[in-house]
Amino acid sequence: MKQSAPPLRRGWTTGSCATAAAKAAWLVLLGHEPPASVTITLPSGQDVAFSICQYGGTPDAPCAAVIKDAGDDPDITHGAMIRCTVRALATGAGLVFKAGPGVGTITRPGLPLPPGEPAINPVPRAMIRTALTQANNGTLPDAEVTISIDHGQELAKRTLNARLGIVGGLSVLGTTGIVMPFSCSAWIQSIHRGIDVARAENLPHVLGATGNVSEKAGQALYGLPDMALIEMGDFAGGLLKYIRHHPVPRLSLAGGIAKMTKLGQGCLDLHSSRSRADMPALAQLAAQHGAPGTLPELIRTSPTVAEAFLLARSHNFPLGEVIAHAAWAVAHKTLSPAPVLLDILVFDRSGTLVGKADGSFTP
Repeated sequence: MKQSAPPLRRGWTTGSCATAAAKAAWLVLLGHEPPASVTITLPSGQDVAFSICQYGGTPDAPCAAVIKDAGDDPDITHGAMIRCTVRALATGAGLVFKAGPGVGTITRPGLPLPPGEPAINPVPRAMIRTALTQANNGTLPDAEVTISIDHGQELAKRTLNARLGIVGGLSVLGTTGIVMPFSCSAWIQSIHRGIDVARAENLPHVLGATGNVSEKAGQALYGLPDMALIEMGDFAGGLLKYIRHHPVPRLSLAGGIAKMTKLGQGCLDLHSSRSRADMPALAQLAAQHGAPGTLPELIRTSPTVAEAFLLARSHNFPLGEVIAHAAWAVAHKTLSPAPVLLDILVFDRSGTLVGKADGSFTP
């Protein structure tokens, strides 16, 4: 009898590794013996322990390092050395983040942080704040936190960072602290199982989301139970095609502007390595729906959908609505002829609804 493959092993995000290194370095700064391991708290509230592989720096600016373990995910930073150096600042200075060697700096708008900031995303920053507060007897210290990644500048060449306007290295990422191993077949199977459960429970409404922010925002918008949530990720096609043969009464698809743009352009696999947004096509779509003046040309030459969206907002043009209706048309065609009531939700990075379509009219 054929044996099933062992489950894929989860790993830790760069943000989690940096958090552990920051906590260890701060304990050393306070005069503790360098710990062999530290425990940090993930955004979910789960506590996990990390081994510290190396210490360095100076008494006033100690450095600790963690080797990233991405589990069974083909993450380019698997095995990378994540270093964090901490330094006490004057009272009232707050917590200041710096990009060390191998960590990029943001140069373009449209990302979660403004230009000029180190590419250390909001969730890792929040995790580090929590960890330093824990290490500092319950008080957030005034401190400078510098994160470095060995060979990060070289590794960044294998990412989209340069195209996104992140220069000098990698981004410190993570929304849950956990790296879910990437397996197309396993993920699609989990989508199918989620739909099967929803159907078995006779749920009237399910929501498929591309990520954590859009899932939470969509759930809050409709007041849906957790059982109605499908972790679609990048596999819009896997969800839509399965529902075509296993219909549910109502389906909402929720995602960010870039992934919903790709869906609206006919891409059913939304992963960045397998589909790219067509900026000239987006510009043409905006022009067809009345984008004013030079906005279509500005969109056409934008390096990212996020930047195009900011440009559209500055021109008071509802690009999110246009994207939502384009995505609805593709999703509806893929679902056909299943009798499913469909709507599309487009959210920005903060979880604000910027576009919605249910097929009732064309903008």
